[in-house]
Amino acid sequence: MGEPRENVHFWQAGHLGGLELLSARYIDHRFAPHAHDGYAIAVIESGAERYRYRGVEHLAPAGSLALINPDEVHTGSKGDDDGWRYRVFYPEAEQVRAVLDELELPIAGLPALRGSVHRDADLVDGFLCLHRLLESPSSALEQQTAWRDALLALFRRHARLPDPAMPGREPLAVLRAKDLLRERLAEPPSLEALAAEVNLSPFHFARTFRRATGLPPHAWLKQQRLDQARALLKAGCAPVNVAAQLGFADQSHLTRQFKQAYGVGPGEYRNACARSFKTH
Repeated sequence: MGEPRENVHFWQAGHLGGLELLSARYIDHRFAPHAHDGYAIAVIESGAERYRYRGVEHLAPAGSLALINPDEVHTGSKGDDDGWRYRVFYPEAEQVRAVLDELELPIAGLPALRGSVHRDADLVDGFLCLHRLLESPSSALEQQTAWRDALLALFRRHARLPDPAMPGREPLAVLRAKDLLRERLAEPPSLEALAAEVNLSPFHFARTFRRATGLPPHAWLKQQRLDQARALLKAGCAPVNVAAQLGFADQSHLTRQFKQAYGVGPGEYRNACARSFKTH
């Protein structure tokens, strides 16, 4: 059977304070003039959307961002015979303000996004990856970090947000955070909880941690899990037990990440280590 002509998936991201999200394909649907209390950040995946915004007709093709500011009336309809497929973020004004406030920037009020249709390949890819991440069972640590990074990139480019100050060194906070992550490999704390433990704002902590380690907290945690997985496999533990012990979603999740990092699957690695032990 072919793909349904139209489909809609709407949900909320629990780790991001109920951020509203939409993934949809529309063909004949037409949005009546309406406005949102917060922002609308749409990524066009295929086809094209046509809409009227601020008295101007816009056409957003595949591979573009369509940006709408709070309380701005706009419409929406197909800009292509086959309609359009897109992914949309609907952050409330307070959700955006709360994140930007963490940067302690000298800005008054809520920044307005300039323009509407933008073909920024890196931002498009970043928001597509983020949207898919929020649709997956990924950790709060990863989701909260990725959301802050995406918002900062968007508002620096299209709202002329001032550059935030360079993150500080904060060596004691980084060491404490590393210890907390090692203690909770299987069930890591969220970015917000981890930052609170070291008395920093989430954004400040994430940027400080990345500066100190070269990795965002969730990526550093992933490396620790893989290092521990390798040690357990070398000791003879079965991959399925390793996956459960270290917080991987399942054995296939462990296999994908292990092979991506080391070029060999965990089962093969375990067997090779066992053969080497017998030889010696």
